[in-house]
Amino acid sequence: MNIKITFLALFCFMFSQAQDPIFTQYFMAPQALNPGYTGFMETTHVGILHRTQWPDADLKINSDYAFINAWSEDMNSGFGLSFLSQRESFTNYNLNQANASYAYKVQLESNWYFIPGIEVGFGTKSYGFQNLVLEDQLNIGSGTIDGTSIDPLGVRDKINFFDVSAGMVVHNDNAFVGVSLKHLNKPNISFTNIGNVPLDMFLSVNAGYEFMVSDYNDFLPNNTKLLFTSSYMMQGDYNRLDAGAGLIFSRFFFGAIAATNPSRNNPNSHLLTSINGFGGLQYEHFKFGYSYDFNVSGIGRTGGIHEFSLTYHFDLAAKCFGCPQYE
Repeated sequence: MNIKITFLALFCFMFSQAQDPIFTQYFMAPQALNPGYTGFMETTHVGILHRTQWPDADLKINSDYAFINAWSEDMNSGFGLSFLSQRESFTNYNLNQANASYAYKVQLESNWYFIPGIEVGFGTKSYGFQNLVLEDQLNIGSGTIDGTSIDPLGVRDKINFFDVSAGMVVHNDNAFVGVSLKHLNKPNISFTNIGNVPLDMFLSVNAGYEFMVSDYNDFLPNNTKLLFTSSYMMQGDYNRLDAGAGLIFSRFFFGAIAATNPSRNNPNSHLLTSINGFGGLQYEHFKFGYSYDFNVSGIGRTGGIHEFSLTYHFDLAAKCFGCPQYE
């Protein structure tokens, strides 16, 4: 096995532990972080999120998340289906995963509720290895290349894996806290035939508090709300803490979130990595959102991060205590 293959094995090991996609507008589809939010709006609810990261750089990443949630009043349960896709331009890395989720709502006290949830999924990861030539494929004497290899470190273009996640949410009329743990089964995502690289578990903790700010002043329209939100995420050696606030009006909303890197694994790492502004419109059953992440870490001219969201609620009369109104 030559040095090229050794480098390839190291490359596969490093990138096969890639972090899960994270969306700035996690509040538009919180079930992407926590299956306990499945059916949280207590109505049939569909939506998509599209994220374009660093469009001006060589390493361009696009991520998409699509979902449909339904609520059964008789079963006091939420059911959901979702699809996640991520593509990276430099290595032709692709991730595709389909998930099914379920959540059950339990009343704790007069206005407190507990919602545990579970999610199972099937995913595929792939790289552009089609032009790779291993050492034992080279015939020096004849100057030809064999089409197959028996190298024990031979790589696979695609890997398949099953995934299991769980989470829970506690909320009342104004506040909510959610905790989830993804990849409980630690699926093997090694691209080598003999490798064993467990996917790191993904921990998320998010919380929010919402109140009617128009009750405290005469300058804002009636039913104007202020939501404080935060989300902590950790996977392997890396973590991230987002915190921000948004004003919610009857037809539109806007706000900002600060993204931080508490672990600062590198001495040159910045604590504050980006300021993420967001806003959106609501018209009847539709909600449209846009966000832009302003990089403050000096990473270079990347073009920032653009994110779009579109959701549709079939039943606007449905009640959901403690839900962010733009969720």
